[in-house]
Amino acid sequence: MPMPLRLAGLYAAIQAVIVDYRPERAAVEEVFVNQNAQSTLKLAQARGAVLAACGAAGLPVAEHAARLVKKSVVGTGGADKRQVQAMLRVLLPGITVTGADAADALAVAIADAHLSPRTTTP
Repeated sequence: MPMPLRLAGLYAAIQAVIVDYRPERAAVEEVFVNQNAQSTLKLAQARGAVLAACGAAGLPVAEHAARLVKKSVVGTGGADKRQVQAMLRVLLPGITVTGADAADALAVAIADAHLSPRTTTP
């Protein structure tokens, strides 16, 4: 599928999740540059679609560095993906992580819960 259609699909999917689940906030991993410039560019485009969907819904978005996410979940910012997935199984017993992207998303959510200021509902 051409990139514009893929990005539009991602935007629509995020909008649908926001409508269905009515989250109070969102969290994303900060952009990082890897060795492959094309991969970095595609990741940034997808991230832009997610941020735009959150922005259009008026949803506040917290951004967390990858090392900080790993440190929050595993205890060290240098943890590899296997260590993050293993810790997710400890923190969320009974879950089935369906891949590296799902594990990363769960790790960002857990880190955001730890790092974001607490709010109370009246």
